[in-house]
Amino acid sequence: MSRDAERFSEVGRGPLSRWSAVVYWALVIEGLVVLTSLPGLVLLLVLDRSPGNAPFFALAAVPLGPSLAGAVFAWRQWTATPSGDRDLAPARHYLRGYRLNWRDVLLWWVPTLVLLAVLGINAAGGGPFALVAVLLCVAVLAWAGNALVLSSVFSFRTRDVARLAAYYLAAKPGPGLGVVALVVIGVGIAVLATDWLLLLLLSVLVLLLVRNAGPVIADATEKFTA
Repeated sequence: MSRDAERFSEVGRGPLSRWSAVVYWALVIEGLVVLTSLPGLVLLLVLDRSPGNAPFFALAAVPLGPSLAGAVFAWRQWTATPSGDRDLAPARHYLRGYRLNWRDVLLWWVPTLVLLAVLGINAAGGGPFALVAVLLCVAVLAWAGNALVLSSVFSFRTRDVARLAAYYLAAKPGPGLGVVALVVIGVGIAVLATDWLLLLLLSVLVLLLVRNAGPVIADATEKFTA
């Protein structure tokens, strides 16, 4: 790369340049998330919101796991890089994160979706187990948020990701509660506005997830990496 091209690829130091770069990153990552999970997203948007469709929702959400992992990886590169050294190549970071993490993420993402589908059906069915199912769904979603960040940022084995995601629910409860808050925000957007708006805000929500997971990432880096 020439020096002129290299300078063009870097984010300027002024406030306007930095904010423009954030918007650019968000738009590119959003487009890549939609592109890499398009068949599942289309199915998610057209399915009727009935408990009986829970297995189909789970099936449709399978491609979304690796896509979100790519987004987490890219936004982590952004947040971990000093503002003066950031570049304008979000697609490169996203595709690298997707390539490195898709298999590791699917190993726990698919069983998690199956579990959430079963719990969702039980929660919608009413009865004494409904409240327990709802609480278990909340715990599983908080765990999954930790697992998504850990498996996207680090090269841990699947069983280590599962254990650490559960460990940080107790050791660092703040990020877990933050995940639940983001899920509530996402559900609120889908219910009160439209599913399309939630889809358009996925990249921003992933950035908030990465920011929220800062204590988990810092602690895992210190304790569990060389």
